[in-house]
Amino acid sequence: MNTWNQIYNPLGNAALSTVAAAIPVVTLLVLIASGKVKAHIAAIIAVIVTNLITIFVFTMPANMSIRATLLGVITGFFPIGWIVLNVIFLYQVTVRCGKFELLKRAVGGVTEDRRLQLLLIAFSFGAFFEGASGFGTPVAITGAVLIGLGFSPLAASGLSLIANTAPVAYGALGTPIQGLASVTGLDPYILGAMVGRQLPLFSLIVPFWVVWAFAGWRGMKEVWPAILVTGVSFAVPQFVISNYINPWIVDIGASLISMGALILFLKVWQPRQLWLSPALRGRDESAATMAAAPPLDKTPLTQSEMWSALLPWIIVCILMLIWGNGAFKAWANANFVWNYPVPELDKLIFKVPPVAAKPTPEGAVFGFTYLSFTGTGMLIAAIISGLLMGFSPLKLIAEYGRTIRICAISLITISAMLAIGTLTRLSGVDATLGLAFAATGVLYPFFGTLLGWLGVALTGSDTASNVLFGNLQKITSEQLGLSPILMAAANSSGGVMGKMIDAQSIVVASTATNWYGHEGSILRYVFLHSIVLACLVGLFVTLQAYVYPFTMLVLK
Repeated sequence: MNTWNQIYNPLGNAALSTVAAAIPVVTLLVLIASGKVKAHIAAIIAVIVTNLITIFVFTMPANMSIRATLLGVITGFFPIGWIVLNVIFLYQVTVRCGKFELLKRAVGGVTEDRRLQLLLIAFSFGAFFEGASGFGTPVAITGAVLIGLGFSPLAASGLSLIANTAPVAYGALGTPIQGLASVTGLDPYILGAMVGRQLPLFSLIVPFWVVWAFAGWRGMKEVWPAILVTGVSFAVPQFVISNYINPWIVDIGASLISMGALILFLKVWQPRQLWLSPALRGRDESAATMAAAPPLDKTPLTQSEMWSALLPWIIVCILMLIWGNGAFKAWANANFVWNYPVPELDKLIFKVPPVAAKPTPEGAVFGFTYLSFTGTGMLIAAIISGLLMGFSPLKLIAEYGRTIRICAISLITISAMLAIGTLTRLSGVDATLGLAFAATGVLYPFFGTLLGWLGVALTGSDTASNVLFGNLQKITSEQLGLSPILMAAANSSGGVMGKMIDAQSIVVASTATNWYGHEGSILRYVFLHSIVLACLVGLFVTLQAYVYPFTMLVLK
């Protein structure tokens, strides 16, 4: 069979090749941000544009380009779309049987203040699901919960995306760190420790940032003690666990400590004035779409009602911990799997220097690991919860049918997004963009961090970004006399800020908040937050490289 080597400068001019490589993602983001093109149409147009660029500019054989696109479409549904579908199914089941109303009362019993609900749900609770399963789960769950609590669609979706940043590098029980170690050959414990010397500062900043984005400066100042408790109780465990224990349980431990600390603190402290508005401070175009919310029932929950409200989410937490466990995944993937190497594509495309140290074949295998998919665990949790809450099997099937209708367009969109990500990766388009960042010389610590941001914005995954650019970071940093550990870790730390603008996450958020068709509004809202936070991470990594090299010491 014919093989093909990736070409990173097809036009013979680095600047022109970089511009050509940027066309697919720019097309996608501009169409979505315009608000004039529906997300699924924008994604389909961008898929066509990407194929034209890979075939006619990067000289990828048309047969390979189309096969890579189809692989991405399937990968978009399994596992990402599968997670979204079953999270929304669980949410619909809890709403139908009235348990979500109990959950609203339970959260309201902790605090009625919207700012503090954001800290509890979007930041701490979301970090738990990031640590347990990752891959879109936290945004889907927290977005659904916040919209159920009465937040405006833009607030629920946008703030869930912003909050789901600091935990991402350790998501899915440390999968991004493991992916980074696999392509760089560096010790995952050392990489995890270095990420743990970069992100805790931002774990402290992000809770303040989220509340400021929601309620403004004055609204943030009024609850600064609670924000500080939330941030410190997450950041300190994040540092300690990553540096002295392991990188696999960082988010689980830090999120549980953060939730517990905030709930205990709110038993002895409450803001003088409650913030009850569900909309973003300032202009919130989604507020007009909201029906008037009924007043919250303030009757204290009985103990049985409390457990009843929490039961579905306890089941989800337990199953997500099981599904994220490496031993379970290894067993399930060995016994319940169908691997399909894509003919005329798998191992026939080669990454070449300088992106790889030597010509390296790219795998193109669809692994249908149907039991170990996070979405499967979520489906089982929803079925168990539904049966325990009194649903009959027939009612569950009917509800699942309704959920499919709700999510259909979103699933098409997500699949198209993954098609773009898969095609740009296999064609070397992503690597061309990465090499442009790598050519920045003394500024590389800053721009190398932004390379991680770009990788996640393109692929929708910190793990995928680490696999894509991790070795490039290592090679470039060694050539520039920088620490490969620092820059490999910076790829992951910078990447977390790209999570909020990747098109896949935005569609997940719009679906979870029932605001589909407004992805452009969500993207416009979060884009500046993403850029500024990514630049702050880049500046901090630059300080680590040139000013505070003692942070390179690994305490092991």
